[in-house]
Amino acid sequence: MSNVHPTAIVEDGAQIHETAEVGAYTLVGSKVTLGPDVRIGPHVVLTGRTTIGARTRIFQFASIGEEPQDKKYAGQDTELIIGEDNYIRELCNFSRGTVEGGGKTIIGNNNWIMACVHIAHDCILGNNIIMANNASLAGHVTVGNWAILSGYSLIHQFCTVGEHSFTSFASHVNQSIPPYVTVSGEKAKAKGVNTEGLRRRGYSAEQIQQVRRAYKILYRQGLSLEDARVKLAEMAEGSDEIRPLVEFLDTTEKSMIR
Repeated sequence: MSNVHPTAIVEDGAQIHETAEVGAYTLVGSKVTLGPDVRIGPHVVLTGRTTIGARTRIFQFASIGEEPQDKKYAGQDTELIIGEDNYIRELCNFSRGTVEGGGKTIIGNNNWIMACVHIAHDCILGNNIIMANNASLAGHVTVGNWAILSGYSLIHQFCTVGEHSFTSFASHVNQSIPPYVTVSGEKAKAKGVNTEGLRRRGYSAEQIQQVRRAYKILYRQGLSLEDARVKLAEMAEGSDEIRPLVEFLDTTEKSMIR
């Protein structure tokens, strides 16, 4: 293991791909798996049943795969699974899952996770997500593809953060966020559609206009949630952009910001 610094501690049983790198004074636990071209910086702790996918980079002083901060946890062999091409900055803290929550914390691919981010037990993250400095997820949070959580955003347990949504700086979120929606505030409230994010991802003006129409149905027309859902389902028959909103309304278990 020529790519492992001589001061690193690698416990028996750890699986480190021959192209992976492990920095100085890093601990790699016995149940850790590092994929091809993974780069682990100095002073990182990797522990528990943790799998890290190809080309993911983790910077110094991160704690990855530690026991969940859950009083019901009793030493079960739960997991943390991190996908490919993730960028994880200094002092991040990601916990393994709990048996009650399905046993796995899962982070997808190509996520940009900045310094001091906390991802608690049983969270499920998709792909292409940005979490800025000090954003935190409590347990059992689901985050959809392309969501952006600005610095110091706090997401309450069991919430869903919809795809392409956006939380402003220091948003305190205790209800689920529908896809495409921007929220802000100490008690986060909906402020509109994440139009800039959609433009950057190649959505056309007409597609964005469709999302805006859907937002007005959900937030501006004074409809009950069920009546809004019926109208959105009708829109979704001719608009792929609206289907994620309908699916969100059909599946989210937590009350939504409205």
